[in-house]
Amino acid sequence: PLIAIILAGGYGKRLQPLTRDKPKALLLIAGKPILKYILEKIGELDVYRIILSANMRFKLDFEYWLKANGYGEVEVIADESYREEEKPGAVKALAELTKNLSDDCLIIAGDNLFTDSLRGMVEAYGKVRTPMIALYDIGSLELARNYSTVIVDRENRVLSLKEKPLNPETTLIGTCIYILPRKTLPKIREYVNEGLGVDEPGRFIEWLHKKVPVYGYLLRGKWWDIGTIESYNSANEFFRKLK
Repeated sequence: PLIAIILAGGYGKRLQPLTRDKPKALLLIAGKPILKYILEKIGELDVYRIILSANMRFKLDFEYWLKANGYGEVEVIADESYREEEKPGAVKALAELTKNLSDDCLIIAGDNLFTDSLRGMVEAYGKVRTPMIALYDIGSLELARNYSTVIVDRENRVLSLKEKPLNPETTLIGTCIYILPRKTLPKIREYVNEGLGVDEPGRFIEWLHKKVPVYGYLLRGKWWDIGTIESYNSANEFFRKLK
């Protein structure tokens, strides 16, 4: 069984004014919060504990929504920040969260929206038992510059991962959906202690794949990183059409 961790400690600066009084993960996409889509995907898996990593400013908003929508078992653990300038960063928050965990962890950024099930990824992970990252073909070299580009071998082992490259060699990108075995969790703290970037999980994976084998799993269907008004509108339009 896995522990699922949803990273939702950001302040959604690029999505303002939508995120002025609401956390990004609770923004509605076709009438349903992003968080609900993620929890439905997690609900298909063998997960015995769900942790939502938040900040103090939006902790109560999450707790209220979870309780009101039948997800009272989800634990909200908040960092001490109340605004963007105080936040520790996603990787540092993850290092803190995982220091007392002793199970394999599924980690999903709270602004990831995707149509594929993660059952295939969990199955693939069961065969390798080493860190795994969900990949997506963004279909455009121009767009790939905004993400981590990934090159894999025939077995889907990551050979190269470059965060926001100026000249991408591939349209295959890494998403912020990972499965990390418990033996790898101390590596997050090791990375943070080296004084490396604490807010971009992609940079942690870029560092990690040089230390241990990391495998990719290709997501089918559609995927969005809801970080901008454009991606928010695109996802909204897509899911509205499905109704």
